[in-house]
Amino acid sequence: MGMSRTHFKASSAGASKFIEKAGLMTNLQNVNITLRILFRPVQEQLPRMYTTLGVDYDERVLPSITNEVLKAVVAQFDASEMITQREVVSQKVCDELTERASQFGVILDDISITHLTFGKEFTQAVEMKQVAQQEAERARFLVEKAEQHKKAAVITAEGDSQAAALLAKAFGEAGDALVELRRLEAAEDISYQLSRSRNVVYLPAGQSTLLSLPQ
Repeated sequence: MGMSRTHFKASSAGASKFIEKAGLMTNLQNVNITLRILFRPVQEQLPRMYTTLGVDYDERVLPSITNEVLKAVVAQFDASEMITQREVVSQKVCDELTERASQFGVILDDISITHLTFGKEFTQAVEMKQVAQQEAERARFLVEKAEQHKKAAVITAEGDSQAAALLAKAFGEAGDALVELRRLEAAEDISYQLSRSRNVVYLPAGQSTLLSLPQ
């Protein structure tokens, strides 16, 4: 059975009341809800209200109809929907509670859910689910990162392969001209190296004279 606590505060503009309802059930989960209600009586109906309900009409009416409405609304949602669709829940409570209060000559100017909590077991389950979701997101990120690295490596390998193919094609098209160019470059390098050696003697072309080098 639910437990209801009511806190009343009067003001010149009307009165506000905090109604805490604990022990409501949704798909076997305990739900604790606190409502803040700003209300005022219909002035023309005050004499009848005082006669039938007493001067503390609000204490007789509001906790009772709040309990009735909350039970009906909460039964329409499961625990997770109470969280994800809190605005929808709040609007349903507001509409139905306003209609019920009007039947007793009470005008509700504002209704808001100030607190919405669940039992310890459900809260722990929600926290564990959030942790699991975060771990799943992290794992998915790592997989995507690895896939990106793999794709980058494939693209690099394909680029290297294409570059090698282009070089081979260029060498093939150059043919003998490229070979001759490489031969001339090699001969030029050899000539340069020989010109720097002191033990090298150049002979005139066409002569077979041998010169004795110093021993």
